[in-house]
Amino acid sequence: MSANSVNRRRILSLWLPRLPIDRIKRKLAQDIASQVDAREVAGLPLPQAGEAKKAELPSVVVTKDHNAILLHAVDEAAVRAGLSIGLPLANARAICPELTVYDADPAADLKTLNDIADWCDRFTPLVALDLPYGLFLDITGCAHLFGGERALLQTVTGALSRRGFAVSAAIAGTSIAARTLTRTASGKIVPDSEEAAAVGPLPVSALGADAAVTTGLRRAGLKTIGDVASRAPHEISARFGAAFTTLLSHALGQGDAPISPRKPLPDYIVEKRFPEPIATDTVIALTLSSLAKMLVAAMDKQGKGARQLEASFFRTDGAVRAIMVETGRPVTRPEMIDRLFRERLDALNDPLDPGFGFDLIRLAAGRTEIVVQQQRDLDATIHDNDELSALIDRIAARIGGKRVVVHLPLESHIPERSALALPAQHHLAAASAAAWPEHVASEPPLRPLRLFEQPEPIKVPFATVPDGPPHQFTWRRAQHEVVRVEGPERIAMEWWKQDGASLTRDYFRVEDAEGQRFWIFRDGLYESELRDEEGKPVPANWYVHGLFA
Repeated sequence: MSANSVNRRRILSLWLPRLPIDRIKRKLAQDIASQVDAREVAGLPLPQAGEAKKAELPSVVVTKDHNAILLHAVDEAAVRAGLSIGLPLANARAICPELTVYDADPAADLKTLNDIADWCDRFTPLVALDLPYGLFLDITGCAHLFGGERALLQTVTGALSRRGFAVSAAIAGTSIAARTLTRTASGKIVPDSEEAAAVGPLPVSALGADAAVTTGLRRAGLKTIGDVASRAPHEISARFGAAFTTLLSHALGQGDAPISPRKPLPDYIVEKRFPEPIATDTVIALTLSSLAKMLVAAMDKQGKGARQLEASFFRTDGAVRAIMVETGRPVTRPEMIDRLFRERLDALNDPLDPGFGFDLIRLAAGRTEIVVQQQRDLDATIHDNDELSALIDRIAARIGGKRVVVHLPLESHIPERSALALPAQHHLAAASAAAWPEHVASEPPLRPLRLFEQPEPIKVPFATVPDGPPHQFTWRRAQHEVVRVEGPERIAMEWWKQDGASLTRDYFRVEDAEGQRFWIFRDGLYESELRDEEGKPVPANWYVHGLFA
């Protein structure tokens, strides 16, 4: 046995050949069940037997290809009627007049495949898509948790079959070998380094190569994978290309390409499985609390704290709900994790629905950092920063991290570009050390407390020219009489970014008769010679940019 043939990984490949039609029929069955329940509650007659009989008729999914409508997926009844994928719809109707036809929906199929992948996360966190209708599960080192590889395979396929999906599965040391076996030898479990013997008798079409390559192999008299493997690699490469040679070697167990998991592997994972599903808020909260203690204990052994936490709730019907929280500083206390998730769950717009109950709850730390020990007894600012960081984490867990921001100064004389808003959780330290311009106590503020993201236009009937402020203006349909003015402060814009727009603004700090203070500006220099088509002077454009406290 050569070293190259030894494979340490174990891959479970799932193939759902009828996913498009299974998805549709599953949805129809759910709709009929909902109608039955609703009619029973309302005391109405149940659906007629003809509706159920219609659901049993041969059904196909069609797609358009080069102005031809072809069968894209067929159910078991359609297969018994002699229909197959790729057959024109007209021919299919001639063979089976009582045919139910549905349009293909690739987006819905992909969503269904991703939902199934989420459900498979309960077996391993390393789940990858094998498009269009397959999945790869890296079960290396975790099959014993489910009673061994055979028990795991039966558990997965049995659950998917009960949910209405036709499924084929196999386990091998490489992803390509496992996928090849799912096409013609479902349920096969290949011992390590025996992939070549397992796939050798299979037809070349099981490799999943291009149709032109498969046809070429058959014309050359190479009908099985073993026939192709008996030829020298350079002969196969010269005729069918290096890509096919690599595919063949992976199917034979001679090396393998790594799979690409849908989600990055968390740094730490703890979970709890339940023999009987749970559904009460009290039990869910207690479970999260115990998992938080287990997670903190695991991280504490390596002196780490969590910056990103995700709680996953696996329902018995296959639905999965994931709740994520982030923190500004590494969390090392289970009570803090408990509090963050409590805040997050209480603020959900779509409350956590247990359905028929959760049979698995998982808590994972997606991003961890080494905790730096600090002298805390004598430095009060450290305690203040800790409390502020904890407050920001709680608010972010409730309303979202992107909505809690801090502002950092930027070197720009343009008002709207002199500050940068960034998430507070990740930039609190930078905000604490930021050097803002010092305010002179005896002078009024140069900039308003509230600065609009976009200046709002105001109507100015007349103003003192050439550089004077308005005597009154209308903003948001309210008229304001100006009683006090400071300015102007002339600010030039960046001429290379203006695309021909005005390059100069004259700002004024004004106060109206009611004591409200505004920061307004005239866009562009006053030009008395500018006239409209009737010869009247063109008024300048005025805007309000902010409000003083």
